[in-house]
Amino acid sequence: MEVTVIGAGLAGSECAWQLAQRGVHVTLREMKPEKKTPAHLTDNFAELCCSNSLRSDQLENAVGLLKEEMRRLDSLILSCADATRVEAGGALAVDRHGFAAMVTEKVKSHPNITVVPGEVTDIPNGEVVIASGPLTSDALAERLQKLLGEDSDLHFYDAAAPLVSAESVDMDKAWFGSRYDKGGLDYVNCPMNEEEYDAFWQALTTAQEAEVHGFEDSQVFEGCMPVEVMARRGHDTLLYGPLKSRGLDDPRTGRWPYAVVQLRRDNADGTVYNLVGFQTHLRFPEQKRVFSMIPALHDAEFLRYGVMHRNTFLNSPRLLDRYYRLKAEPRISFAGQMTGVEGYVESAASGFLVGVEIARRLRGMNPVDFPRETAIGALGLYVSNQSITQFQPMNINFGIIPPLDHRVKGKRNKNAELSQRSLAIIEQIKEEVLK
Repeated sequence: MEVTVIGAGLAGSECAWQLAQRGVHVTLREMKPEKKTPAHLTDNFAELCCSNSLRSDQLENAVGLLKEEMRRLDSLILSCADATRVEAGGALAVDRHGFAAMVTEKVKSHPNITVVPGEVTDIPNGEVVIASGPLTSDALAERLQKLLGEDSDLHFYDAAAPLVSAESVDMDKAWFGSRYDKGGLDYVNCPMNEEEYDAFWQALTTAQEAEVHGFEDSQVFEGCMPVEVMARRGHDTLLYGPLKSRGLDDPRTGRWPYAVVQLRRDNADGTVYNLVGFQTHLRFPEQKRVFSMIPALHDAEFLRYGVMHRNTFLNSPRLLDRYYRLKAEPRISFAGQMTGVEGYVESAASGFLVGVEIARRLRGMNPVDFPRETAIGALGLYVSNQSITQFQPMNINFGIIPPLDHRVKGKRNKNAELSQRSLAIIEQIKEEVLK
């Protein structure tokens, strides 16, 4: 039993691991280190190109549920994330380099996985999983275009936030703390008064953008929107988004500031922080000029400026089934953001499901058929839902999970019950899934 997995990102690494754990020999094709995209900085697998946060870890949040499902089913990505986590309040954030290094070491050392470096320009024979990601190389993308036709020609744009050195932040003008004191001293909070915010907003909305071929605001995915695009939607938009001050008491005044920029730890040592919600495609000098207007960052050392790149995804409802298999050619499966699941955890979850189901099929076993009541199942059924007329990338959310059969007072309580229902199902099928 052999399977070729193309791409060693989050989805490809998870998929290869699940196949290998079930006795399937995997040839893992990864173009790094021979070739990298502009967003890749290291040779490691599962490199986090944007934020180092895997988002909420709370069961009242759908992505928190998805993570817990994967933990209980022995996900490689979640085990490595938990082992390299850095404090981030109610979120799961990781030391990005430690996390990627751990995934790489585990994958490369598995006896059933053979890593073959170099760019893939054609689709191999036999069972294949294409998990080459939203930054698929031009040669492979052209091959997929020929295979899939017009249904593959969809894209949006994704952006990464800048990183600054911790020692360059002026802590006389900032403080450590989490919203509503939930968690520990996990964020550096950089306040602005109304006058400072007005000047910052004006500079941000008029700053020069880097040229991105074909870019239009309408093509930006809402979950990863450049901060300057958000600002252009209105003077107060940022105040209800990444600069909201609600729940953040400035210890110097005991009040919520007019606006707050939060910095989140990006490595375990706490020497690098990222600007939360500040994905951007401004020109580098403009990033330095505008973001230095934030009082606590007036002398900030930018270790990495924000970047923007095109993300490609399939028209999955027309092309894929609930197992992420190509309906026209079932020996070919897809995993990760190419399928229209958006987010780190969602990408890994698709790789998990693909790996589990291919291994079962190759061993003559029936599919697990994760139900829609589970987050893993809901994602697979969403991307294969042929009733969707205008398909767009989707983060996991409770809206694609069936409601409860009884009323529950309060959104958090309702979501918590939805999560408990899902986890009860996971416990029922866990033994079968792990075979």
